[in-house]
Amino acid sequence: MENIEVKQNQEKRKNRTIFVGRRKTAVARVMLKDGVGKIIVNKKNLEDYFPIIRLQKHATEALDVTNLRNKYDVYVNVKGGGIDGQAGAVRLAIARAIEAKYPELRPTLKQYGLLTRDPRMVERKKYGKHKARRSTQFSKR
Repeated sequence: MENIEVKQNQEKRKNRTIFVGRRKTAVARVMLKDGVGKIIVNKKNLEDYFPIIRLQKHATEALDVTNLRNKYDVYVNVKGGGIDGQAGAVRLAIARAIEAKYPELRPTLKQYGLLTRDPRMVERKKYGKHKARRSTQFSKR
């Protein structure tokens, strides 16, 4: 009995594909399922996790551009970074998932810059300095 359940769970896992998006130090893993358009981020609704409307639009831009918003349910697990970086990571992961399902939409996603990973990272602090580039305080005497 237990073996049958384990095999069924393994088959369910084979059918799903997880796509990764990164931005700054945030990492988002996204899974698309056929559905009605609900978006769950870390077991919360999109509106609850990203309370700022600008971030909600940023995270779901790939779905809006390709008109797939109401066709799929999106499940996201995101870690690290701040809220802005997490929204960017979700955006890239969703775009990669759409590209994998619909290769013909690649030019549209590229046109809007949704498949480009933003390489900007925080510069490390150097020793002897206050911040990465902020010098020490000058003392005349």
